Amino acid sequence: MTAQVNDANFQTEVLDSHQPVLVDFWAPWCGPCKALAPIIDEIAAEFDGRLKVVKADVGQAPQAAAKYGVSSIPNVVVIDRGELKTQLPGLRAKQELVNAFRPYLN
Repeated sequence: MTAQVNDANFQTEVLDSHQPVLVDFWAPWCGPCKALAPIIDEIAAEFDGRLKVVKADVGQAPQAAAKYGVSSIPNVVVIDRGELKTQLPGLRAKQELVNAFRPYLN
């Protein structure tokens, strides 16, 4: 299960997390975002307890999107201990996403 985040709870849910966080920046009108959603859900289930997975609708999290330079969606970022580790814009394969966050897992 992926949590929804917005500008109001981004600090608490993402930056203050004790686990690495995969943030999926998306929007409801975005076709590629819809195609990526099942992959994000698979990752959330597979790495539950080791990786926090959240979705940030860019309409609800414009400040967070701007902070990380999200100019196109989908855009997946990996944040560990409040620090941006990697950013993967566009529709990506599951293994590419896993390879992006695996080094930060405990």
